Amino acid sequence: MGMLDERPSVDPHLARTAELMAEARSLEDVVAVLTRTARWIAGADGIAVVLRDDGFCHYVAEDAIEPLWKGCRFPLEACVSGWAMLNRETAVVPDIGGDPRIPAASYAYKAIRSLVMVPIGAPEPVAALGAYWCAMVWLDTVTVARLEALAGQATAALARLHGQRSPEPAAP
Repeated sequence: MGMLDERPSVDPHLARTAELMAEARSLEDVVAVLTRTARWIAGADGIAVVLRDDGFCHYVAEDAIEPLWKGCRFPLEACVSGWAMLNRETAVVPDIGGDPRIPAASYAYKAIRSLVMVPIGAPEPVAALGAYWCAMVWLDTVTVARLEALAGQATAALARLHGQRSPEPAAP
């Protein structure tokens, strides 16, 4: 390829996660792929996978330098992951201290200063992927786009899995 070639380059890490998502056979497989890959893809100090569960955010998996909230449940309205799911948009928070979407008490004893929370699932988000940094960082568009692409792959995998479920047989 010459220097004037303007085709966008394919991110090899996202290409690999797409392959892994295509091989996923369950929600647990999708969560496992996110848990194994998201932190590295985002260059984050930690990640969390959060499932929507009857009006709550359930933190089901994490890969972080310190424990986050694995196993905890928070009301959708009281959590930035819930905000991302309810609003169907990515929350980009360079400074958790200055953002009203962040419940201060939940973060008081965590070494988190910046985060991105991306919804997963369409049309209605059923999960979120959070990436966290210990320092206040400038969250560039490339990092956010990589996390959104990964969440998009998870959305596609979940849609495929949902479509694989055999429907109830029609009544004769």
